Amino acid sequence: MKIARGSIEKPILTWILILVMFFGGIASFFSLGRLEDPAFTIKTAVVYSSYPGASAEEVSVEVSEPLESAIQQLGEVDTITSINTPGASLLEIELDPKTGGDEVPAVWTELRAKVGEAAKFLPQGVEYTVVNDDFGDVFGIYFAVTAEGYSDAEKHDLARFLRRELLTVDGVANVDVAGLPQEAIYATPDMALTVNQNIPPGALEEAIAAADDITPAGTAGQTRFTVPEGSDTLEELSGLNVGISGEIVRLSDLVTLSRERIGDPTLLIRHNGTEAFTLGVAGLDTENIVEVGKRVEAHLTRIADQLPAGVELKPIYQQHRIVEAASNDFVVNLAMSVAIVLVVLALFMGVRAAVVVGATLLLTVLGTLVFMLPFGIEMERISLGALIIAMGMLVDNAIVVAEGMQTSMQRGMSSRDAADEAAQKTQIPLLGATVIGIVAFAPIGLSPDATGEFMFSLFAVITISLLLSWFLAITITPLLGHYFFKTNLDGTSESYDGPVFRAYAGLLKWASRWRWWVATALIGITVLCFYGFGQIKQQFFPNSSTPMFYVHYWKEQGTPIQETSADLDVLERWLDQQDSVEATTTFVGNGATRFMLNYTTQRENSAYGHMLVRTQTSEQIPALRDALQGFAAEALPDGDLRTVAMVFGTGGGNPIQLRISGPDGAVLRELAEQAEARMRQTTDQLTGISIDWRQREIVLRPDYAEDRAEAIGVTRRDIADSLNFASDGVISGVMREKDRQIPIYVRAPQDGSVALADALVYSQPLQAFVPIEQVIDGFTPIPQDTLIFRRNRQPTITLAAGVSQEASVADVQSQLDRAFADMPLPRGYAIEWGGEKEDSKEAQEGLIGQLPLALLTMIIITVMLFNALRQPLIIWLLVPMAVNGVTLGLLGTGLPFTFTALLGLLSLSGMLIKNGIVLVEEIDITRRDLPDLRDAIRQASISRMRPVVLAAATTILGMIPLLSDPFYISMAVTIMAGLAFATVLTLVAVPVFYELFFARDAKMQAQAATNATA
Repeated sequence: MKIARGSIEKPILTWILILVMFFGGIASFFSLGRLEDPAFTIKTAVVYSSYPGASAEEVSVEVSEPLESAIQQLGEVDTITSINTPGASLLEIELDPKTGGDEVPAVWTELRAKVGEAAKFLPQGVEYTVVNDDFGDVFGIYFAVTAEGYSDAEKHDLARFLRRELLTVDGVANVDVAGLPQEAIYATPDMALTVNQNIPPGALEEAIAAADDITPAGTAGQTRFTVPEGSDTLEELSGLNVGISGEIVRLSDLVTLSRERIGDPTLLIRHNGTEAFTLGVAGLDTENIVEVGKRVEAHLTRIADQLPAGVELKPIYQQHRIVEAASNDFVVNLAMSVAIVLVVLALFMGVRAAVVVGATLLLTVLGTLVFMLPFGIEMERISLGALIIAMGMLVDNAIVVAEGMQTSMQRGMSSRDAADEAAQKTQIPLLGATVIGIVAFAPIGLSPDATGEFMFSLFAVITISLLLSWFLAITITPLLGHYFFKTNLDGTSESYDGPVFRAYAGLLKWASRWRWWVATALIGITVLCFYGFGQIKQQFFPNSSTPMFYVHYWKEQGTPIQETSADLDVLERWLDQQDSVEATTTFVGNGATRFMLNYTTQRENSAYGHMLVRTQTSEQIPALRDALQGFAAEALPDGDLRTVAMVFGTGGGNPIQLRISGPDGAVLRELAEQAEARMRQTTDQLTGISIDWRQREIVLRPDYAEDRAEAIGVTRRDIADSLNFASDGVISGVMREKDRQIPIYVRAPQDGSVALADALVYSQPLQAFVPIEQVIDGFTPIPQDTLIFRRNRQPTITLAAGVSQEASVADVQSQLDRAFADMPLPRGYAIEWGGEKEDSKEAQEGLIGQLPLALLTMIIITVMLFNALRQPLIIWLLVPMAVNGVTLGLLGTGLPFTFTALLGLLSLSGMLIKNGIVLVEEIDITRRDLPDLRDAIRQASISRMRPVVLAAATTILGMIPLLSDPFYISMAVTIMAGLAFATVLTLVAVPVFYELFFARDAKMQAQAATNATA
């Protein structure tokens, strides 16, 4: 198949291809969707159940256990974690990582059916059970809204207005509002009056409950009746009449009504120390988030004059701007890479060759964008990085064809014949090497877990770009060479007579003479570098370049939210004095809305505080984190503070996690204390060690005096209602205000005039109040677990910790592994590691599971290319040696070996195999014309030196722009250092190994020739 000759002889078709790639690529660049990170399916759902009055232990046994039993029947479920607190059960269901994203909705449907069936058999006091699987939205356009001086009702109206307006913006999928003030109506009875008149609390509660309720009123024919108009304002409620013992009494004569914030809200938010609520905007999956963000900003500008004076929307996170900056950086990096290719080629091959190869490279990148559009691949961090990763292999194809064509034309060959010869000689080896390069990335892209889903766009883009680069190299490159290269009419060529080629020929002669020593030295260096590779710091995903970090703060379990808030106020004031801090957003009682796909959402807890701290630059973060932790240790010694860097990829949780499971909670706590002590003894690099069960709380249990209480008809429930009335208040109804339903509580005066021991209980048989001390024998304080975790139906306690910034998670984990290898455990108890170790293990298992097939495929391809075994063996001997340069580069720079560095190593292996294939093929071809083995090896190697060196030089220098990108810097160093060493391997190791493998054949052929002559 003479594709190259055809592209020259039928240039119209080739020009159509050029124009489609060029203009289609430009159009696709502006049409492709843009994301910060590739989307991956959140395979987690939660099941929430309310069981008021039950302890955490009762919730665990009576609610969580039956639900877990039902849910575990789903074959797709991997892990069930239940969080049990007084009155509430929260189950987190994680599916098997191998579950396909398209299968997840059907699994959730089946989950709802299982939960619905199991809920029928839960205890009578369970109010409701809800399944929530809506975790897919990312509210990346995230604002803090401040409205100082406005009432709580006005803030709710403001939030309603903003949400309604933003939902009208084209491309907006959802708008989440969080942190609005939580209000309630409190009805406080006049205790002296109600007790003297023997007015039961139930009478007040029933009157309030019926004041504004909605209930069907029936129909008459086609006419529908409605419920009478109710009391839906505080004034109307005050004027409500209550029937007591046949008499009508005005409610305001019996109770004092007040509208105020609840004392224990679930969430408090401040931005830069000012009370705020947050507004998160999520875009549709099919939309370009950059354009959605611009539309949101434009719409907010249009409605700015409709906002009350003093209201401000302050950005917390602007995903659309980050994505736009990443896209712009990609264009700059691409332009720099192409410019570097042009400069290097112009210096070593001439300006004409530089134009030919540079144009092919540009068209390959633009053509890749063309194919990304119909396949639904967005422009995001991974897909854009894939083009940079593939750059070396993209350049190599064009260089091989262009250099071969240019060399033949210098020998006097016509452009058509030169193109035909260059393509015919290399197109099959290049295609085989290209497919091998693609297959090398298949285990990552086809891994069935979250990492594989996250990295799939890398595999897809590399597949498209490499195949396209091969096709364009044998179509467009020959046509451009036809236009730009000139035939040397005198037929002489001095292309290999320069001093560099002569020096290389001398090196080959020396290496051939000492080939056994050279081979031994290469193997020895490889062994040493493999040892050195073990000394490189390991890291799963690198830290993010976003100038922001997280703060997690814990007080003792049960701490009121206002007390936790006061501690965080101390941190806010300190951060406000730091020059490097641009903004702080504080969340008390819970975490932020999911504003990044890999953001780990938190669970509601009044003792927990969370902060997002934005700095001027990411370089300022390490010093600020250390300073903040030091300040908190002195200023807030009763709290636990830990700072966490934002990371790329699918991680985001605690890097060190130790899970201890077993049947008895008390034993688990003892083991957790022992484990914590062992951790602290093992290493001083751990920060913020915490236990997820937290501390026990003191619970007051009234001792029910059964004989006395039953004699006057007072039940346990009556006592509970009395205590509830004396403390939090009994919810008796709601007041509707537009789309809000404000709860109404009936509760005793909170001014301290009534002590708990003086509480009264209403006796229905007596129709009178009696002192609570008459029906109980006092209160017993009981230490109780108020936070119980279960994992896969076993009580499980987890120790979590961070790692100091100067330490490697992998190194610390390795120390802990050794320390816990001999930890004694009672029978029935077990420990396992989670955190980054588990994430990395799952990713590696997915990779390793695909690796054998990929490796076998690559080996088969190399064997098929040569229809022999020795040539593939020579090539595959080079692959382990690829680690040599990587080791030297990473150890020399002190960078860790990250997941992106692994990608670089795969790319490096692909380039090394490609160079090896083409060089070995060239030697085989040359041997057909030159009977002397050494002469054939030397001539073939010299002819391949320039394209190998140029491809390496352009790739190495093309990585320079990535050295400033934290996500890709370790990959860039891996490729740069590895390829520099790999070039030496290709140009020296291949000739040496070839001679070692084929020397015997050469001798036999020489002997046969001698015998034939004789």
